[in-house]
Amino acid sequence: MIGLPGAREQAAARVGDLRQLAAVRRIVLDDGPERDVRALAFSTGGGLDFWVLADRSMDIGPLWWRGTPLAWQGPNGFRSAHLHAQEADGLRGFERSLSGFLVTCGLAHVRQPVDGLPLHGHLPLTPARLLAHGEDWDRAEPVLFCEGEITEATHNGPNLRLHRRIEAPIGGNELRILDRIENLRPTPQALAMLYHFNLGYPLVQAGTTVTRDGLGLTQVDEEAPPSVACHAVAAPIACCRVERPAQEGQPGLGAAFTFETTWLKHLQVWQDMRPYRRILGIEPVTSQRRPNGTSGPGPVLAGRTSAAHRLTITFDSPVLPRNRPC
Repeated sequence: MIGLPGAREQAAARVGDLRQLAAVRRIVLDDGPERDVRALAFSTGGGLDFWVLADRSMDIGPLWWRGTPLAWQGPNGFRSAHLHAQEADGLRGFERSLSGFLVTCGLAHVRQPVDGLPLHGHLPLTPARLLAHGEDWDRAEPVLFCEGEITEATHNGPNLRLHRRIEAPIGGNELRILDRIENLRPTPQALAMLYHFNLGYPLVQAGTTVTRDGLGLTQVDEEAPPSVACHAVAAPIACCRVERPAQEGQPGLGAAFTFETTWLKHLQVWQDMRPYRRILGIEPVTSQRRPNGTSGPGPVLAGRTSAAHRLTITFDSPVLPRNRPC
């Protein structure tokens, strides 16, 4: 009922405040390395809850589906951007801050360090300029939303801006990432982006499968060494599904990642099942991966133009699918 057209009046008559049902609330973390990180806490009222981290590139930190945590979290938590240095640790400073459901990499470089560029580029953990957030009950499909801008600019180098909108249908089981990347210069610039979606236990365990458009890609093997595989995608829209079947009294869990491939022409799957890590990465990306871990040729943005990316992540139970995309 709360996700249907005209829901505002129907729902308002039953509660003292619509935020009881679904809301976006601004919060500030206040302890340890997370101190002063601004976040937006989304609660859809349909079983999906997550935090958008405004001070970490408007990426997504913790995420829960029907009370079950699905996002992988690193030991440093959601570290403040003020503690982050991409060039540290031999250009591998990214590894100190990897944490949460989504870390967006780019905008001019992704993957392994090369030519003085750090692991996964300069975008991660850049504080955003928050433009808007709230609950829109008056749309044909009521949604929670936020919008912001993150800029990567140097005087004689890359000059790119990411405009991000995240929305989640009220009462729904999905979130959408609507990104637009602008080339702020009149001359062409290379565009490199990798969406580092990070999943952990209990979704990721022995028996969890990864498929793309119905074709098997891998199955989690907790004894296997770390691995990375990058697949070219020819279809205009790709759908990658991670599914853990019901087992040992645990219900099944599923997450589907659907994305347009106009710019994101590859899907990378990374897993590290070593004890005390246990992370599975689903990574739409703009370029192929070379054997040495660096990036192959990627797209180029013409001067004063932009690229648009749309990604939808849907959560469900394999036993009782709801709006299951693949």
